Amino acid sequence: MSKSCSILFAGFGGQGVLFVGKFLAYKGLDEGKQVSWLPSYGPEMRGGTASCSVIISDDPIGSPIISEADILVAMNLPSLDKYESIVKKGGKIILDSSLIGRKVERDDVEVFYLPATQLANDNNIPKLANMIIAGKLMKECDVIAYDNVKEALSHVVSARHQDMLDINLGAIEIGYNA
Repeated sequence: MSKSCSILFAGFGGQGVLFVGKFLAYKGLDEGKQVSWLPSYGPEMRGGTASCSVIISDDPIGSPIISEADILVAMNLPSLDKYESIVKKGGKIILDSSLIGRKVERDDVEVFYLPATQLANDNNIPKLANMIIAGKLMKECDVIAYDNVKEALSHVVSARHQDMLDINLGAIEIGYNA
């Protein structure tokens, strides 16, 4: 049976929402999947709202638009407020409980409360809450494998920031083990 998964990442600009989506899209490509990555952000970018839709599928993808998400990653409260309702019944929500003070109101989805920002700060990697969440997503959501993440990450970490490759890998591992 072929498998398809739609993931919506949402937060504010500067949290790395587009980066983590691009990383997962490349990871899907490395696994031979069909992928779609569609960024969306407000005109203010850093500090404004940002979201990104990723679809990873065994079959060709007809449209990159997600009307119902299998997985929502909410990195701030406005994102949870806006997108909680579009998660499919039986879907999953991963949220940064360091920045979101309320519980998910639905009882027909599986929820993971991950204090990603706090974990990032505790591990002296304050900008990598997004990659901690990516690790959690890989563990809890059967979308992409946890192995060989370095190759996919090398596609999205720019040449001038190669020193960040191992730090990002460490953040993914923290999330996977959280």
